Amino acid sequence: MIKYIFLGIVQGLTEFLPVSSSGHLVILQKILGINTDQLAVSVILHLGTLIALIIFFWQDILNLLRDLRLLSLVSLVVLITGIIGVLGKEFFESLFNSVKAVGIAWLFTGLILISTKRLNRLNRDKLKLKDAVILGLSQSLAIVPGISRSGITISTLFYRRVERGVAFTFSFLVSIPVILGAAFLEARKLDDIPGGQVLNLTAGFIFSLLTGLLSLLFLRMVINKAKFHYFGYYCFFMSLITLIFIK
Repeated sequence: MIKYIFLGIVQGLTEFLPVSSSGHLVILQKILGINTDQLAVSVILHLGTLIALIIFFWQDILNLLRDLRLLSLVSLVVLITGIIGVLGKEFFESLFNSVKAVGIAWLFTGLILISTKRLNRLNRDKLKLKDAVILGLSQSLAIVPGISRSGITISTLFYRRVERGVAFTFSFLVSIPVILGAAFLEARKLDDIPGGQVLNLTAGFIFSLLTGLLSLLFLRMVINKAKFHYFGYYCFFMSLITLIFIK
């Protein structure tokens, strides 16, 4: 069970921070020797962080449901991401078994994050249709383990000159249906888990929820202090470790 608790903590800390939780889970499951279906484990832990997300953004979710224009933009982002995810399902799933692919993806994430350092004039507080289209395309890249969803989406909004607080909130609002949809599509795999793993996965779920809430608080603070690009150096480090030492 300790292994699954550890995975839950890592999931909670990395799901929202721009360092790719899926990349960490692929590597850690290989190191820890967890043979349970990797996607099934990922689904359970993602559900924990999904609950954390709903709790943290509860008021924003209620406001979203009352704002038809913003709800339409969120729906468009999710639709684009969903179509790409379904069409490339087999390809994306194959990458979960490739350590090299994770290492390369981490390198890409690091480059994107560090590139946001030079972006200063972030003053737009209203999102446009074009923002939603571009965000839907960029979010679809995060299906690849090693590419951070929050990293790629928040960076995209920064490049669109969207204000930091708005970028933070909107990035996670569009992730809720995506995470839920991905969990639903993969839920059938949970039937293949031996009964003895249920308690282990439950522990992982609980710890991913609690640490997810903490990581959201931390990320909001970092973004407000304009230190978002620092995460890029961590992604470079993980890419180096993965490509050189993990086989």
